[in-house]
Amino acid sequence: METSTEGAAAGCGSDVAPVTGPAADGFPAGADSTVATVEAGAVEADAVAVADGARAAIPPASLSPSRASDFMQCPLLYRFRVIDRLPEKPSAAATKGTLVHAVLERLFDAPAAERTAPRAKSLVPGQWERLRESRPEVVELFADDPEGVRLATWLGEAEQLVERWFGLEDPTRLEPAERELFVEAELDSGLRLRGIIDRVDVAPTGEVRIVDYKTGKAPRPEYAEGALFQMKFYALVVWRLKGVVPRRLQLVYLGSGDVLTYDPVLADLERVERKLLALWEAIRLATETGEWRPRPTKLCGWCDHQAHCPEFGGTPPPYPLPVRVAESGGVPQGRMGPD
Repeated sequence: METSTEGAAAGCGSDVAPVTGPAADGFPAGADSTVATVEAGAVEADAVAVADGARAAIPPASLSPSRASDFMQCPLLYRFRVIDRLPEKPSAAATKGTLVHAVLERLFDAPAAERTAPRAKSLVPGQWERLRESRPEVVELFADDPEGVRLATWLGEAEQLVERWFGLEDPTRLEPAERELFVEAELDSGLRLRGIIDRVDVAPTGEVRIVDYKTGKAPRPEYAEGALFQMKFYALVVWRLKGVVPRRLQLVYLGSGDVLTYDPVLADLERVERKLLALWEAIRLATETGEWRPRPTKLCGWCDHQAHCPEFGGTPPPYPLPVRVAESGGVPQGRMGPD
């Protein structure tokens, strides 16, 4: 795998021209229509149907990078999030990421010459208010902060992340073809892939760059492949939709001030597609049998669902979908519980 970590990047780098023209043909305008979905923190709606005001579980019908990562991390976590739809507390780190993403998106509403660090930082309070209105639960993050001290520190940290971006990219030289672009493609197998791309840049030559902002730190080199999974997922969707292999995938790490880039080739995307098909087959089997096993890792300490996890002495809620009866004894499979 060929990757590079760049301390700073102006425009698209040396081999992809900076974007100064209009959006390329094939990337529809109006991506702002997805902003409300992003700010609401919505996940795949395919997991539930609303009937008579109540949620009824239905089998998953599509796959996003986040949910694919959930299943690879822990099948039971995937079940809790997609099928059971168990509530999760808002996270200060994740909410900060949502806020920073909103600021960087809105900055491009201004003329190029006005896309400055002070202007970007000035957008933080307003975007925080919008976030509070669309996701009232985030107010809980600072419920024990009546004087607003922690909130002020947290907002200051968001401003620092926004300001660091200006040392990594020059927004005065960029005119994104799309921002917060919802993409969805159906593979020949019938599997639907979907996701939201932070930014799509299209060079005058037609080359496509997919950009994703991360508010954390860049991973160590040995973990770079995992970090690029999401980007290759998006590249696969773009290829299947438009028949174009993106020229570059770019992860901008605001937490550490690094830029991770990768130039995919068709063979990369074909490998990702095979991996996703195998993953989807495993999800389909687990859905039919109800067999969603936990996979303990160091990440379990941050999981909101320990009370329902057998690894912590918990019991999952009753499985809400019909299960396939085993041929051997007619006993339903996958009634989760301690081994």
